[in-house]
Amino acid sequence: MSSIEEIKVTNVSTETPTTSSTNGTSTPATSVTGLDNDKPSDKQELPSYKSIYTGPPPVKYPYNPSEALGDLPGVSYALELFLASHMVESEDYCNTSDVDKERLYFATGYGLIQCVKGLMSYADEDILAGIEHTKQGNLIASQHRKKTAFFTTRLAGYVVSSLNTTGVGFIKSMTDMERHAELVYAESLFEKALLGIVYSGDWLAFIKEALNMRTTIQIYRSLLKYLNAMDAESVANGGPPEDPSIDAHFRSGVYLGAGMSTLILSLLPTKLLTIVEIFGYKGDRVEALELLGRAGGWSKDSDEPGVSAGKSFRRSLCDMALLIFHLILSSFTFDGIDVGMAQKIINWNLKRYPDGVFFLFGAGRASLARSQPLRAIAYYTRAMEVQTQYRNLHHISYWEIAIARMALWHLRGCVVAWEILQEEATWSKSIYSYGMAVSLLELADALERGEKMREEATKLMEKVPGLRQKIAGKSIPLEKFVARKARKYISQDRRLALPMLELAYLMLAIAHAPVKVVETKMLPEVNRALAELDRCKEKTTKYGNGKGYWDDYCLTKLMEGVCKRYQAYPDPDAELDADQVASVPQEQAAKESEAAFDEVLEHGPKIEFDHQFVYQAHYELGRLLACQGDTTGAKKHFDLVISGKYLEVGPSGRKGRYSLENSLHMRTHAALEALHQKRL
Repeated sequence: MSSIEEIKVTNVSTETPTTSSTNGTSTPATSVTGLDNDKPSDKQELPSYKSIYTGPPPVKYPYNPSEALGDLPGVSYALELFLASHMVESEDYCNTSDVDKERLYFATGYGLIQCVKGLMSYADEDILAGIEHTKQGNLIASQHRKKTAFFTTRLAGYVVSSLNTTGVGFIKSMTDMERHAELVYAESLFEKALLGIVYSGDWLAFIKEALNMRTTIQIYRSLLKYLNAMDAESVANGGPPEDPSIDAHFRSGVYLGAGMSTLILSLLPTKLLTIVEIFGYKGDRVEALELLGRAGGWSKDSDEPGVSAGKSFRRSLCDMALLIFHLILSSFTFDGIDVGMAQKIINWNLKRYPDGVFFLFGAGRASLARSQPLRAIAYYTRAMEVQTQYRNLHHISYWEIAIARMALWHLRGCVVAWEILQEEATWSKSIYSYGMAVSLLELADALERGEKMREEATKLMEKVPGLRQKIAGKSIPLEKFVARKARKYISQDRRLALPMLELAYLMLAIAHAPVKVVETKMLPEVNRALAELDRCKEKTTKYGNGKGYWDDYCLTKLMEGVCKRYQAYPDPDAELDADQVASVPQEQAAKESEAAFDEVLEHGPKIEFDHQFVYQAHYELGRLLACQGDTTGAKKHFDLVISGKYLEVGPSGRKGRYSLENSLHMRTHAALEALHQKRL
């Protein structure tokens, strides 16, 4: 039995969250034979999370483009199947309902499924299939759109507004079907551009898809202006605040597209956003989140959605977009993040889709954000149990489980998760192999006889540099980092300082670790490394065959500062159990954290290779000062990180770029923008 097989004895946890369905089966969220009443009476009114479908709605044949909106119940039902973890059944239903791929909503619905499959697997054949199907959906939408006027007519329209050749007037002149076609055209163009950016291997293709994104944003902006104009007219005429003549499916689609495009723009650095706004684009994050929340009727004051919940199939997509922002994009931004809002959305959707794999993912991610990694593992495990059709979805769970196991410092569980990813997943073989290698090294150090594990780790390290991939002709930053670390391990005679703890830091596993794990598992690792370094401080050539003393010293001090910082100030979203209280006073932990960061800054000029430690120390010291209420001091350190100055320069002069520079700049910009929120 190999060392890996021995580790598998302690496999991934199979705890089941209490909010999951109790029967353990994978049945659809709805039963199946058709629609309940379109407009049920008050006595028949269903809870907002209940589906109106009791089975597949009828599909009218032959297809008439003018009656395209008659397929809305069908595509709504298909999406419900998909979200209830019946992906194959959803795919089959779309296929059989639209064999010739000519129906507006079924063509784009099927394209969306293929887009998700391609992004999940990251396999070339799936991405190419997704591109082809989204192209087909885009073509069908083009055929259903209102024909644009000739150039001379459009030119006249700018002078005589009554001609309605552009803007809100042009959209008003469309039929309901044509407006939906305009919306679907933008959606399919966005999906195609997204897949194209992921797949393209050169910058020309990247720029082409970026231009498609520009077209998409323009369409969404026009549709939102139309929606606002119609709502304003309704109010002016004494009607409700939302024009009742506009159906919920169209309205939520506009909210989804306009909200997502505005949210994406808001993630740009301030300087770049200023340039983009010159061309008329706006990145207002508050407006973006409000638009996405409006589709489901979400507000900060209520735990349940408003009356619009469940009445449009795109509202589920709006909910998913909000979860992605609050739970995933929170890895590198702070402003507007609201884990409490995310939890409300998850709770409601898990009532609607108790076996919905995507919302189980969300529940796991929310648990991790609350520093409850064991609970997160239970949700991710449940997500694998309820869905066996798309194996690639399991890989998302294993990735998250690997991070959660790092947060718990469960070494054997880390090895198991990384090994499964390394064997099966295609997203990033180099990161999986490196994660598995450092987990084996850490486990080998904890065992008396770990040489066999070291040998396996070395074999993996040797493979890491050759497993790198590229997106749009550019290397993935984290892959570049692990490849450089793997080469360093080999060049230093099979040695790296605190490699697993450093990876845990980069993947925010330290940030989401329970306080007691930080104290009893992570800090002892730091202290052992410091003891070894201190023994060689007077004569650094005695350390590690004379290689990398100051690099390792600064890394160890950086990790000490980070760990003690989370002792003093746990993550603001952390849900601390009664036993998760730091054993040292907050003031003492904060003082020791600041002293450790100062050590990194003092000795940074002596670093030979890992110059990022200096910049990371400035960033983390800024966050510590922000937690203490010193926003001026925090801003000073953040400004240094993004200033472009070479902060680590010593006697050897300028060093150039450092590892993960863009990622750190993004987080630093986000920290600056969120200083007023006190979420750091």
